[in-house]
Amino acid sequence: MTSETAIAPETGEQERKVRLGMHDDRLHFLIITIGPVLATLVIASLILLAMGVSPLDYYGYIFQRGVMSPSGVQATLTRMGPLLLIAASLIVCFRAGIWNLGGDAQFILGAVFVAAAGPVLVETLPPSLMMILCLAIGAAAGAIWSLVPAFLRAYQGINEIITTMMMTFLGGSLANVLVKLVFLDPETTVPQTRTLAVPDRLPRLFDTTVSSGVLLGLAAVLIVHFTMNRTAFGLRLRIVGANAKAAVHAGLPVAALTVVVFSISAGLAGLAGAVSVLGQYGNVRADWNPAYTLTIVPLVFLARFNGFATIAFVFLFSVLSIGSESAARRLGVPNYFTLVTMAMLLILMAVAEMVDQRRSKGKAV
Repeated sequence: MTSETAIAPETGEQERKVRLGMHDDRLHFLIITIGPVLATLVIASLILLAMGVSPLDYYGYIFQRGVMSPSGVQATLTRMGPLLLIAASLIVCFRAGIWNLGGDAQFILGAVFVAAAGPVLVETLPPSLMMILCLAIGAAAGAIWSLVPAFLRAYQGINEIITTMMMTFLGGSLANVLVKLVFLDPETTVPQTRTLAVPDRLPRLFDTTVSSGVLLGLAAVLIVHFTMNRTAFGLRLRIVGANAKAAVHAGLPVAALTVVVFSISAGLAGLAGAVSVLGQYGNVRADWNPAYTLTIVPLVFLARFNGFATIAFVFLFSVLSIGSESAARRLGVPNYFTLVTMAMLLILMAVAEMVDQRRSKGKAV
């Protein structure tokens, strides 16, 4: 027997084990990802039954409005634009071990400055150049608002969860002051900025009402996904997120990378605000804050920071949010039931993660 024939069966056995291991990993991923979703649907259905509402009717209306209706599909895709940008913002910071929970303030400030600048710039610039500048303004507004928590985390070691949430409160208050006093449209009775005309907003796709902002959102998620997984810069950020002390010993500029991550994450959140104004609303009213960030957090975790899975979950959430508005009107279910469902999903995800970690520790022992 030659050495080649002796090694061949051994090599084949190793390949078989590798394939089985990959299969087990995929199965494990599906269980810890889909499991909380199914459990959430079951609990939500029980709550609907307790409210005297048929779960089949409720989810049937959601599916009909969000997927089967042409207008509903267009509304779903349009809503996905800012949500995907928020998701990209969260993937960047979470993969780098940073909790930027100030996305709501970064979003709303980006929206306010774009809503104020758009009607002014369009008077002197071509619409295409105006849109590019407005997108840049929105991203810059979000990035600038993140500098305080960024420097406090990078150079003072202060927990960014606290500082970003404090900055969210301040940012929302500042946005209201700007809308009511500085950028107020004097020709309206409702406190709001001037309205950007529909022809001057982001172009529609294929003669529909779908805003091209969804393309910006898709591009942002995919670019972030490949940057974090396939580039040296993404590797540095992952190392910092995994073990900051080890990153320092490896010679990485952890403080500078922390500020960069904050700027990218907050810039994407501000860009989401710009897309909301340029693609959907055309203005910003006082006290308007859709609070997208904390809603998207469980979706990003559910996708395990995978860009492709995130796109799928954001689509499902958009269908749910658009369809639930119709279901609420027809069946008398409160509009905030969707947020209750997302809260349950977040709790069940945490439980699934805890059980999975204990299982892994038990295997290691």
